[in-house]
Amino acid sequence: MSKSLHIYVPSRTPLGDRGNEMSSVSKFPSSKLKLDELFLNWLSMDESQKLVFELLKDAKLGRPLRQPPTATASAQTRELQGGIGTPPRSPQKGLRATSAFSPSRRPLSRQSSLINRMTNESQAIPTFYKPGGEGLSEEMNAKKVALAELLFAKRAGTNVDGPVGMDVEQFGDVVREVVGLPRFFSKRVMALVAGADATVVTKEQWFRYWNSTLRRQKDPESAMFEILRQPGAKSLVYSDFNDVLTYMVRTHPGLEFLQHTREFQDRYVETVVYRIFYDCNTHWNGKLTLRELKRSDLLEHMLRVEEEEDINRVLKYFSYEHFYVIYCKFWELDTDHDFYIDREDLLCYGNHALTYRIVARIFDQAGRPFKSDKPGKMCYEDFVWFILSEEYKKHPLALDYWFKCVDTHHDGVITADEIFYFYEEQIQRMECLAQEPVLFEDILCQMMDMLKPEVDGRVTLNDLRASKMSGNFFNVLFNMNKFIAFETRDPFLMRQEREEPHLTEWDRFARGEYLRLSLEEEQDDEMETGSDVWGTSGM
Repeated sequence: MSKSLHIYVPSRTPLGDRGNEMSSVSKFPSSKLKLDELFLNWLSMDESQKLVFELLKDAKLGRPLRQPPTATASAQTRELQGGIGTPPRSPQKGLRATSAFSPSRRPLSRQSSLINRMTNESQAIPTFYKPGGEGLSEEMNAKKVALAELLFAKRAGTNVDGPVGMDVEQFGDVVREVVGLPRFFSKRVMALVAGADATVVTKEQWFRYWNSTLRRQKDPESAMFEILRQPGAKSLVYSDFNDVLTYMVRTHPGLEFLQHTREFQDRYVETVVYRIFYDCNTHWNGKLTLRELKRSDLLEHMLRVEEEEDINRVLKYFSYEHFYVIYCKFWELDTDHDFYIDREDLLCYGNHALTYRIVARIFDQAGRPFKSDKPGKMCYEDFVWFILSEEYKKHPLALDYWFKCVDTHHDGVITADEIFYFYEEQIQRMECLAQEPVLFEDILCQMMDMLKPEVDGRVTLNDLRASKMSGNFFNVLFNMNKFIAFETRDPFLMRQEREEPHLTEWDRFARGEYLRLSLEEEQDDEMETGSDVWGTSGM
């Protein structure tokens, strides 16, 4: 037991004799174990629990403690209530079948939890378990109820053929102000409150759902988790976000241009979900837990989406420009447009920036197992994980991705021979580009000075996380273009980093690529327009 229960009960045994008993018990360890066993068995009895709780209650109220009834008194009471009855079972006979020390019968943890429960009672701590969490305090719940009453009184309409209620747009105010979630959750919450096909929510329906479910959620993140998850599920999966994000796409003013392109609506939602799970689901297992959700900044950015008319100002998760870059980069590599890319396709990424060896490790699924259903092929989801890791290597999860790729020994350490294995191809590529290669000995010394690992020549994941230069370490090993930029210390990039410290490497990359792709699209449009003009004049 982690915590013992101390209760003072007056006894007829003199203190001196009691001390002699305890001292004699300490001489016989086996008897001490048997006493503990008997005590636990006594404590598990209903009468014993009732007695202890009554004593604790008296102690909290300041009442004098009562003398516990003796075995004789208990027997007399039973006789008065219902005759002789069944004689009490001998603890020694019963313990053979239900011994606290028998793992196959009754584990000690069950009795320990009983002790902890009674200890909590003595400390005036509320019940340690409540379905759905601690829930709102009475004061906070009263405020939420009053606010909901006010909103229904102000905004609910009257139907001739039906009850008074709110439509989905009006109900958004309840979701935002009472629950603390964005208004684009209103359709999902309405389906939970009034049914999948409902178009109106009544006050009675809302308070029924509030009292049974949302009142038990302590904070907006818990309410969000409860609203999104499937019944009985302990985590969120990709599909749990589809309804909420689809409704967001259809109602957000910054995405109005997507109204007539259902395919791109779906692709945008899919990409946003992948980005959410990339950042928030730290185990990368596709199961987002409540703990991970609370540790993330997802709700903060969802609320920003509702406030911003230009969705591109919400860079994390939701920027349409970022989606556009990811999708177009994938489309460029997927030359046969079967929505899969292979090793040869990925070698073309970034103007052939990556080495053969790192691409081989990616397709060996060293960084992350592929979700593709075609062997040797990378699907769109796999590509999203790749590009986010490649263009923002300082991200904690990206470091883990690339560390696994470079750690060919699978021992949790990147050693000098592994560094040489990847850098060797960079030397060959520099020679092919007629550039003077940097010797391995020099680059190894430079990397150790840059990372400052605890053990020289042995780089761990913790060493990389502790260094601000960890992204450059990987660029030197397998990305030629970024390696050259690092060696030449591009002043333009350095100035950008100084002037915009709030932007990540991914944010800067996405902005530059979006401008490039936009210019290319404009040029293509001009060429098509010009060819149409020439064709018309020729006619």
